[in-house]
Amino acid sequence: MTAETTTPPAPAQASSPLFYREPLPLQSDKHANWRLVQGTVSFAAETNAIPAVVGEFGLAAQHFPILFTGNDAAPIVAVGLARNNLFIDGDKWAQDTYAPAYVRRYPFVFMQGEPDSDYMLAIDAGAEHVNQGTSEEGEPLFVDGKPTELLDNAMRFCGDFTREHELTRQFSAAIKAQDLLIDRSIDVTLNNGEQMSVNGFQVVDVEKLAKLPDDVVLAWHRNGYLALVHHHLSSLARFNALVQRQSLQAAAKA
Repeated sequence: MTAETTTPPAPAQASSPLFYREPLPLQSDKHANWRLVQGTVSFAAETNAIPAVVGEFGLAAQHFPILFTGNDAAPIVAVGLARNNLFIDGDKWAQDTYAPAYVRRYPFVFMQGEPDSDYMLAIDAGAEHVNQGTSEEGEPLFVDGKPTELLDNAMRFCGDFTREHELTRQFSAAIKAQDLLIDRSIDVTLNNGEQMSVNGFQVVDVEKLAKLPDDVVLAWHRNGYLALVHHHLSSLARFNALVQRQSLQAAAKA
């Protein structure tokens, strides 16, 4: 048997977000011939954790453990036990499994030059499915100097994601303020006897949750935080599904 210890990474900071190698603000003159080749999520294959936003907790909890990491208690979904994504099937996301919003947003992202400046739509020039005008493959980003429907949709999606990110930051700050989080790790044994450990994450302590002041419980019930906590707690049962997926992957490689 072998032992492997993995730690879900905290979501990267805005200066270098996870997956993005060369984010550039889009300009109709400089990127007039750029295109996007649809259909690949291979960029997410070599990670075991993906940032999550509160608006997707309900769906994500049905498929992945929702955990908290880092000093800011940023939520992530665990998509693997080792340092690989168990939900990538070739270059596609696993069928009948929720694809996190962070994955669906890529290769687009909002950028901000100064703290109070407007957001600009950017694209990861280093993404393998971004065609920098070298051929006619893919959907154009601009036509006659104007954004295509593809870019309009990306702008709306990034706008929604940015708003959700701010709501997520507020939720994380609230659970930290109530000192609800505790460090956790898990030890698992795969079907072939291989042992693995996952650490470096936090979960809500149910005992501390039960002792929340009544006024906080009422406020969280009304603003949705209580439901988010329960989505997180129910999602922890999905670790069993991760173990089964990891076991199947190990068996396939044997």
